[in-house]
Amino acid sequence: MSRDSAAADRHDDPQPQSKTKRKRAMLELQELGEELVALPADRLRQVELPEDLRLAVEQARGMARHDDARRRQMQYIGRLMRSVDPQPIRAVLAAVRGDSADETATLHRIERLRSELLADERLLFTIASRSPSVDLQQLRSLRRAALAEQEQGRPPRSQRALFRLLREIHRKTATTEGGADDERE
Repeated sequence: MSRDSAAADRHDDPQPQSKTKRKRAMLELQELGEELVALPADRLRQVELPEDLRLAVEQARGMARHDDARRRQMQYIGRLMRSVDPQPIRAVLAAVRGDSADETATLHRIERLRSELLADERLLFTIASRSPSVDLQQLRSLRRAALAEQEQGRPPRSQRALFRLLREIHRKTATTEGGADDERE
C-alpha cells in the first residue's frame, strides 16, 4: 500500500519546470523591469513596488551608459521581480503603452473633444465649468493657433499641444473626481 501512495504522490506533484521555461520566465521579468526603468517618473510612482525593487529601478534609471554595470543591475531587477506579482505592473505598463482598452477609449474621447473644440469655441466654457482650475486663456490661444495651422497647411504642433493640455486636464479631473472619465457630459 505504501508503494501505491508513493506513486500517487508523484502523480499529484506538478512536473518541475524545464530550465528553458525558467530562463524564459526570468527574461520576461527582466524585460518587465526594463520597461519599469523606462517609465516616466510620475508613472513609476503610480506603480506599487516593494521598496528594494523601487530603489533598484531608481538606481538603474541613474545609469547613463548601457554597459555591464547596467546589465547586471537589470539582472538584479529581474531577480527582485520574481518575488512580486507582475500582473499589476503589466497593467500599468499596458496603460502607458496604450494597450489597455480603457486608455485607448480615453484617448479617443480626448481626440473627439479636441475636434469638437476646434469646431465650436463655446465648448471652452463647458471645459472650464467642469475643471475650474483650467487656464482658459491658454486653451483659447492653442485653439486659435491650431485653426491657423489647419488653414495654412502647417504641421499640427498646436493641435498636439492642445491634445496634451486636454489630456492633462482629463487626468487632473479624473483624479479629483475619483475616476470620472468623460469631461463633456
